[in-house]
Amino acid sequence: MPAFWLLILCYRLLLLSTRFHGIFSDTDPRDVAALRSLKDEWENSPPSWSESDDPCGDWEGVTCNASRVTELGLSTMGLSGRLRGDIGELTELVSLDLSFNHGLTGSLSPRLGDLQNLKILILAGCSFTGSIPNELGNLAELSFLALNSNNFTGQIPPSLGNLSKLYWLDLADNQLTGSIPVSTSKSPGLDLLKKAKHFHFNKNKLSGKIQEKLFSSDMVLIHVLFDGNQLSGEIPVTLGFVQTLEVLRLDRNSLIGSVPSNLNNLTNVVELNLAHNQLTGPLPDMTGMNNLNYLDLSSNSFEESEAPAWFSSLESLTTLVIEYGPIQGLVPRRVFSLPQIQQVKLRNNKFNETLDMGKNIGQQLQLVDLQNNEISAVTVGSGYDNTLILIGNPVCDVALANTSYCQLQQQFTKPYSTNLANCGSKSCPSDQKLSPQSCDCAYPYEGTLYFRAPSFRELSNANLFHQLEMSLWVKLGLTPGSVSLQNPFFNVDDYLQVQLELFPSTRRFFNRTEVQRIGFALSNQTYKPPDPFGPYYFIAAPYTVPAEHGGTSISSTAIIGIAIGSAFVVLLLVALGIYAILQKKRAERAIGLSKPFASWVPSGKDSGGAPQLKGARWFSYDELKKCTNNFSESNEIGSGGYGKVYRGMLPSGQVVAIKRAQQGSMQGGLEFKTEIELLSRVHHKNLVGLVGFCFEQGEQMLVYEFMPNGTLRESLSGKSGIYLDWKRRLRIALGSARGLAYLHELANPPIIHRDVKSTNILLDENLTAKVADFGLSKLVSDSSKGHVSTQVKGTLGYLDPEYYMTQQLTEKSDVYSFGVVMLELVTAKQPIEKGKYIVREVRVAMQKNDEECYGLREKMDPVIRNSTNLVGFGRFVDLAMQCVEESAADRPTMSEVVKALETILQNDGSNTNSTSASSSATEFGAAKGGAVRHPYDVVSKKEVNDESEAFDYSGGYTLSAKVEPK
Repeated sequence: MPAFWLLILCYRLLLLSTRFHGIFSDTDPRDVAALRSLKDEWENSPPSWSESDDPCGDWEGVTCNASRVTELGLSTMGLSGRLRGDIGELTELVSLDLSFNHGLTGSLSPRLGDLQNLKILILAGCSFTGSIPNELGNLAELSFLALNSNNFTGQIPPSLGNLSKLYWLDLADNQLTGSIPVSTSKSPGLDLLKKAKHFHFNKNKLSGKIQEKLFSSDMVLIHVLFDGNQLSGEIPVTLGFVQTLEVLRLDRNSLIGSVPSNLNNLTNVVELNLAHNQLTGPLPDMTGMNNLNYLDLSSNSFEESEAPAWFSSLESLTTLVIEYGPIQGLVPRRVFSLPQIQQVKLRNNKFNETLDMGKNIGQQLQLVDLQNNEISAVTVGSGYDNTLILIGNPVCDVALANTSYCQLQQQFTKPYSTNLANCGSKSCPSDQKLSPQSCDCAYPYEGTLYFRAPSFRELSNANLFHQLEMSLWVKLGLTPGSVSLQNPFFNVDDYLQVQLELFPSTRRFFNRTEVQRIGFALSNQTYKPPDPFGPYYFIAAPYTVPAEHGGTSISSTAIIGIAIGSAFVVLLLVALGIYAILQKKRAERAIGLSKPFASWVPSGKDSGGAPQLKGARWFSYDELKKCTNNFSESNEIGSGGYGKVYRGMLPSGQVVAIKRAQQGSMQGGLEFKTEIELLSRVHHKNLVGLVGFCFEQGEQMLVYEFMPNGTLRESLSGKSGIYLDWKRRLRIALGSARGLAYLHELANPPIIHRDVKSTNILLDENLTAKVADFGLSKLVSDSSKGHVSTQVKGTLGYLDPEYYMTQQLTEKSDVYSFGVVMLELVTAKQPIEKGKYIVREVRVAMQKNDEECYGLREKMDPVIRNSTNLVGFGRFVDLAMQCVEESAADRPTMSEVVKALETILQNDGSNTNSTSASSSATEFGAAKGGAVRHPYDVVSKKEVNDESEAFDYSGGYTLSAKVEPK
């Protein structure tokens, strides 16, 4: 009898569910008809399209609003067939993404022009043919158009000039012909696209002259990629008016004439490639292009001349390529000592006499290629032991004939690939790959990344490729370590080509929704790589979700009936159990949170009560264990006396730095609590933000926002590979000063940091300075007193001598420490080196009558020593020396320091609103029975080494020598 009633109940629930299904199956009939037509046309359409009659309710890749289809996203679904005119019926469509379906062929329907609400159209990486329809010019709302990597022929439709909202136009890698259209009295043209930032027309068969009208000063283009076409005529002078340009590639065309003299007005350009044309006249003047990373002027017909002066002045240059050029005379020695130079490729010129590379060779220089010149002698300093190629020079006939410099076989550094050594000899079936994160076999999402204008050429730099790996898993919402990069190389188009594999986190394969999401992120440019990699495009390999279950198929109606009946019965049985478990967990949590700090110290005392928190959240030990892959060594990014720092990714996708106290050690409990309280109370863009903390299972952990560019000390020492010019240093100083001024004057009560130093100033992805490590900070709760009497703590070299001798801590103690940091920005030296104290050394050497260098030229960081525009250098040094006055009363406040730094930057015309650009202290006890001596009267070797005990947090990859490529 009970079974009978259960069947009746299931039957009624089934009828009810069918009725609800009918009620909500209200997709507009026109949209239903259009999608059914597409389904009939395409092979391999999603299975769900055959299991339901309601596109808005159940169809994969379909998004609706008020019964109308607004988005259709089927990236990398293995579709084949044609895109027929029925697509024009989806009149409310806002986004259409069919990218990376190599089986989609035929011409595009003109009815695409009927999609008047379309904002995004992505058909990249398919096999469409024929002309691009003129009707696309009717899409007035379109902002993103990607038709690259197809087989389109014919001309670029002038009607595209009507797309006034377009910012991305990618027509690259097709078979387009004709000229680039500009407007006339009768026709629109691409010169009307005033909001466009990207003109990607490379790798076509475009011809004719680049019209001067195409460019104007009111355009906002950042990428102009015309390389690999058949363009002729002269480079238009109007190109020099587009001040926003960052990448300009005109290489591999048939351009003639002289390079416009105003091209060096493009001071934001980081890559300039004019190679393989027929350009004449003098070598272009690159003076003032101080952001230029990559320059290639090879294989043109420039006039013979000696090396121009700008060879030695482009401080940001990483790669200089002028092969088959007209240059004669000496190779300038200075080019080899540029701070960021990686490759110098000058083969087949007419350089002669002696090659002298000098003694101060850049640390990043990997390749010097001077084949087939007329060099008769060579002086190579002991500081260079990387590749130097001199084959075809007279010096190889006799003097160096048997050296590696003159041999055909050159040993090049192996390019980076994601390390799978941790997986041992494990192998996978031919259709699967090893995941670097889990060492399990899985079906990765694969494809090829093409970087069209990277700012570097050194392919063994693990740091750069680690940044790329991390940015991919963070921005694509994947598990840390689930990205594999293989076989990077520069192809015949001079693009950096990298094989990409993305692995699922728990299963062996991605589901169809995840594949569509990843494909859209890479085709729509939602994913942005780290800046050094520049503009890119991605071509995905076909991805087939493998079938895991065989057997007879069951109808959707039967599945619904079974599911509803089973769920009804199970819910009745389980409800009380769930309620009981929840009640038990609530009770346990209440007990655990009633005195969470009781376990911090062995005595059971809670270090002064629970912290007072604002905005920070509590993490369980298990949460942090999971997001760091069980605190794996590969995620360790720093270590010190306090413990270790790990990189981790939260379920939300946020990357964090997790500072973990040494297991079993309760040292620093008070500092730990102080840091939680302070960081949760203070919120400023120049202070490292606290995300949360953990205090369970005997653990003490702080969770900070992740700082990918590490510490200021690492950048000054050269360890991070980041080039800090003078203006960047000014912005870092201003940002740090603003953070400290906030602590001193806007926090309530005021806060004294007490351990300001260069290892406690971190740099985010934009080189914005953020003050870190509040473990020693003190609250100034009695403002009338003006100081806090406390045991002296800090780091020798930065320690305020007045605080040391009086044990009275004031905000001016932080000012002193900040003044030492300012001197570090000038010299790049640590406060105490070889027994010499930076404050004294600068004070003795200063000569104010030396307007350029203030008498400090020999003590300046070589990176900025030869800069031509050290804006406000003298005022900066004066300000630093005011900060390190012996008497606190003679020092400025931090707000006064901020105003002074703002004035220096404003006088240079810079925007001071933008500053983009671990407790490690030693405890100092007062001497008993006598006067306290000045801390810097005598500097012993022991004190010099005290800094080595520092706990340095860094978000970069270079801090810990133990970190291996994953």
